[in-house]
Amino acid sequence: MSGADAVRRGLSYEEALASILDSARARTTSPIDVPLTSALGRALAESVVSPVSLPPWDNAGMDGFAVRRDDVTGASPDAPCVLSVIGTSVAGSDPSTLPRLQPGSAVRIMTGAPIPPGADVVIRVEDTTEHLTPSHDGHVRIVNDRDAQGRGNVRPRGEDVTRDAILFAPGTSIRAAHLGLLASVGKATVRVYRAPRVTVLSSGDELVPVESFDQVLAGQRIVSSSSYALPALLRSAGAEVTMAPLVPDSLDAMTAAMDAAVRDGCDLLVTTGGVSVGAHDYTRDALMALGGEQQFWRARIRPGGPIGTGQVRGVPWIGLPGNPVSTLVTGMLFAWPLLRQLGGHHTTCHVKLPVRMSESLETPASLTYFLRGRLVVAHDGQLEASSTGAQGSNLQQSMAHADALIVVPETIARVESGMMLSALLLPDAPFLTTA
Repeated sequence: MSGADAVRRGLSYEEALASILDSARARTTSPIDVPLTSALGRALAESVVSPVSLPPWDNAGMDGFAVRRDDVTGASPDAPCVLSVIGTSVAGSDPSTLPRLQPGSAVRIMTGAPIPPGADVVIRVEDTTEHLTPSHDGHVRIVNDRDAQGRGNVRPRGEDVTRDAILFAPGTSIRAAHLGLLASVGKATVRVYRAPRVTVLSSGDELVPVESFDQVLAGQRIVSSSSYALPALLRSAGAEVTMAPLVPDSLDAMTAAMDAAVRDGCDLLVTTGGVSVGAHDYTRDALMALGGEQQFWRARIRPGGPIGTGQVRGVPWIGLPGNPVSTLVTGMLFAWPLLRQLGGHHTTCHVKLPVRMSESLETPASLTYFLRGRLVVAHDGQLEASSTGAQGSNLQQSMAHADALIVVPETIARVESGMMLSALLLPDAPFLTTA
């Protein structure tokens, strides 16, 4: 396909996404230091090196008695091993204060407590037959040597983390488990990339905020649903979102709103509506009036073919179509990955899963379809997908009930039941259910 044909027909989904990400490949937000409790969802801006080993000392994996392996090997109910108990080790004990084991001795020990010097095995308490006196002295009878094999219920120093090990690389997306490990190695503050700042402009004379619902009841206007759904989607990518006041359908109003947004220092400008070729679609003209650059304005996808991208005064711009489902689908496909990249995350793509279709559907146009779908785990363990209903770009219920976008390549005109396709999980997808 020639360059002129590509412009006329629009880019494929893959080409459009690559163009958007490549245009801002060198861009990331600036690093900042935040408290560990504020780091969830951010991307690390530096490597994390552990200053300690974890665990910091050999410790017990079971409640029982720390002993010398040589003393207990061969112990059985018929030939028990009787040892003198010379002390106790509990979680929090100072390892330097524990007595050294000599032949024939043992130390009572609790799970997680440091192993006393000289011991190399922990015999679990259920393999002993005698209890200690209240002062923890006396003797213990060992009746089973099964713990004398292998590691012997001893968790070695540095088993989890060794000192000076690189735990995480820059670009790591911080999840709940990361917070626990970061705390364990003393990272009270972490250096992360600042959350990208996004300004969203929605245009349309027919739109009102939900507070003006009386005009909807009067049959005069419709609620700008994208003013609520799109910012939520963008926040799930880690962005800080500013929703500007609704913009009237005029070139001057759109130009002024875009100018104000980039002057306020946003990292990404997202517009909804006005990107097509209608008489009242002014977004592209406003972009040009501000000296902006446009990369492309159409993708071979459904929903959401009329989509624009470029930059204005050095700020990346994505122009999403105005129909509410098209807005959300293209926001997920293009704006969400770009925000992940701007926020310094190594992983920018959505979770992609193989799915088996449970119904037949027509997809006649030579476009890549992103069908709103519901996923279930079938009886054979395979993920099955079905549509959530009519797929018109103005039909919001089918989006609200969706778990994923079912990807139908432009080469497929009809989806047959049982066909294997791919599905992109929605960022806020609910838990999957069983058939």
